[in-house]
Amino acid sequence: MPNPSRDALIARLPKAELHLHIEGSLEPEMLFALAQRNGVAIPFASAEAVRAAYDFSNLQDFLDIYYQGMAVLQTEQDFYDLTWAYLERAAADTVRHVEIFFDPQGHTERGIAFETVLDGIERALQAGEERLGISYRLIICFLRHLSEEDAFATLAQAMPHLARIHGVGLDSSELGHPPAKFAQVFARAREMGLHVTAHAGEEGPPEYVHEALDLLQVERIDHGNRALEDPALVARLVGEGMTLTVCPLSNLRLCVIDRIESSPVQRMLDLGLKVTINADDPAYFGGYVNDNFRAVADALDLSPDAIVRLAENSFTGSFLPMADQIAHLAEIAEVAGD
Repeated sequence: MPNPSRDALIARLPKAELHLHIEGSLEPEMLFALAQRNGVAIPFASAEAVRAAYDFSNLQDFLDIYYQGMAVLQTEQDFYDLTWAYLERAAADTVRHVEIFFDPQGHTERGIAFETVLDGIERALQAGEERLGISYRLIICFLRHLSEEDAFATLAQAMPHLARIHGVGLDSSELGHPPAKFAQVFARAREMGLHVTAHAGEEGPPEYVHEALDLLQVERIDHGNRALEDPALVARLVGEGMTLTVCPLSNLRLCVIDRIESSPVQRMLDLGLKVTINADDPAYFGGYVNDNFRAVADALDLSPDAIVRLAENSFTGSFLPMADQIAHLAEIAEVAGD
């Protein structure tokens, strides 16, 4: 149930967001406005009609409209506006650091240059660092429903820009597309010095989490819910201090869980897993990072200590240098001690 003092703590705590698809922050109002600005035909008469369509029964239902919505993103300014709108919301939620995913293949396959996407997103991230005090890392995601050959082509497009890109991830339709499918391209990304993370165990089985660890050698697991079905895997994740980027409202809207009270966050904390709270695709799933914190805190009656631990995990699970992590942890301790 709602708790004003707990809500105040969530509002004040510094936090990092480690699982955010920037295309998934495309709010219906912006989608509709960009469609008009760019002369893109969409099957909706208003922003309200777009919002009404954001109703899903599984991951594929969501992906179908997610890729349809991308069509309105055409210019560098579009990607800037999209990213800046997200950063303003993140700043309002006391987010100090973001590690943003973007899906180059979702844009290049429709004729948008890789550089157009990168330049717009990065320009907004730089502005966010200067004007909002939000540091960042930028992660390109490979679409797992496409081939590993396509992923290698995307990595080749990224090569001239490696000073601006910090990691690679793996997203899109999980079932039927195991991490093993991308073992070679992840090996190449690691050789290039990029951080690596992957979606695993959202809809896919615990074996996909094993593959992400063993074959992709990831530094983080995005989602990871179904790891709980395998006690040996849980023990391994705890032992390795592996970060899980859990997205409670996403899990609810995509029917990974049947109600928010079924969120695995408290159980993960009790098991010693390094769990974090994130928004995933907030425009589609009903809330940004603090909305996710409040939803799961109210549903599970999380203690202040648990909420603080979730915030701490967000920084220690990030790709920030240790000195920066320590500085953020000190700020969390100061807020928690007030």
